[in-house]
Parts: sequence; C-alpha cells; structure tokens
Amino acid sequence: MQYENLLVTENNGILLVTVNRPQALNALNTATFSDLKQFFGEDAPKRTDIKGIILTGAGEKAFVAGADITEFLKLDVASASQLSKRGQDIFLLIERFAKPVIAAVNGFALGGGCELAMACHLRIAGERAKFGQPEVNLGIIPGYGGSQRLIQYIGKTKALELLLTSDMLNAEEALRLGLVNHVVPAGQEVAKATEILEKIATKGPFAVQKVIEAVNAYFAPGEGGFDKEVSAFGEAAGTADFKEGASAFLEKRKANFGNR
Repeated sequence: MQYENLLVTENNGILLVTVNRPQALNALNTATFSDLKQFFGEDAPKRTDIKGIILTGAGEKAFVAGADITEFLKLDVASASQLSKRGQDIFLLIERFAKPVIAAVNGFALGGGCELAMACHLRIAGERAKFGQPEVNLGIIPGYGGSQRLIQYIGKTKALELLLTSDMLNAEEALRLGLVNHVVPAGQEVAKATEILEKIATKGPFAVQKVIEAVNAYFAPGEGGFDKEVSAFGEAAGTADFKEGASAFLEKRKANFGNR
C-alpha cells in the first residue's frame, strides 16, 4: 500500500494509519482525501485478518488541524458542493468500516480534523488535544458531516453553541460532553487505543461488525435501527461463533472465536 500522505504500519494485527503532513499540521488536502478513500475503500477491507485500525496525525501539535484552505479559494457553489459530498462519502467509509477504527487525537482536531475524528468509532484524546469546528470564522460551515455528528455526540444545544461561536474544547471538556472516550497523558494515545482494540479482539468478530452496523443504523436516514438490530441478531445467532461463545459461557471457559 503506497500513499502520498498516509503512513501505514502494522503491529500484532493492528494497523496504525498516520496522516503525514506535519509541515501543514496534517491539514486535509485533495491528495490526503484520495489516500483515505483508497485505504478505507479499497485496501483495508481486504485485510479481514486485522483487529482494527488506529488513526492519528504526525508530529506532536496536531491530529489534523483542518482542511487545506488554499484549495478552498477557487471553489464556486457547484465545486464546493461536490467537495463536501466527496468528503462525506469518504468519512462514511470510516464510520461504516467493519472493524473498529479509533482516532488517537494527539493535538489539534479542528474543522475537517474534528470531522475525521468523529467519523471514527471511538476517540482517545491526549491531554493537550483540542477540538473545534471553526468554519464560521471563514464564512462557511462544516462540510464533511460535522454539523450532524457533533449533535449525535454532544447534543443539539451544545453543538449549536460550538458551531456558531467556533469555540474550542479541551480534552477534559470533550470527555465531559461525550465527544471522546478517554483522556490520557500526551504521547499515550496510541497505546490506549491499542489496549482497547486488543480487548475488542477477544470478542466475536462477526458480532463486533454487527454492533457497528446496528449503532450506525440508529442515525442513518431512512434506516430503522431497531429493524437492523433484529436482522443482525438473527445473523449472529446463525454463526458458529455464537455456538462457541454460548458453549464457552456455559462451560466456564474462554471462547475460541473463528469469525465464522
């Protein structure tokens, strides 16, 4: 897998994906979006053997500090709408990925960076992390799902305040509001994300995938979350892994799941 602005490494079945534009605080440009689309849309889905993915940013200052504004100056109504739709579609690839994706937020996660973190299934924040959607400062609004996902995580009232004022949240505020799952000392973000993925990897892989699908269905327009839960429950009950998990529980032993 070769990318222009992503570094991908593997350790014990976990893929660490680093947005690698530290000179630009890892800002999302066209090439980086193309890399994310290639990775989450084409390459990573073929890796059915992995436990999950950790997404982080290069350097100590930023996870992703936003979009590359230099590319915005040439936009008109039509091209801006196309850019927004493409970004949303790419971030949906992350949200709908079959294996857990955890954002290890090691600094600024602003604008498109906050949107990228919110597209991941879980978020680990370093103590110096900052979150925000400052688009109104530029006379524009979030375009990659930020106005929708922020509401899902912290509620309409606080989301509107942050979107309208462009105020930033520090790590502890983000934890209190429910935007992140854990706050850790700076530099320990990837380690905590790894710990969580290792724990999830002991569970039934098919069940983990169906949990992601069912939770996503709650927020998907036109899709019934309860109906999705019914079908996913039925699918999981028909697997050998369910039989193994139930037998292991009754026999008071550790389950040996095989993703089958």
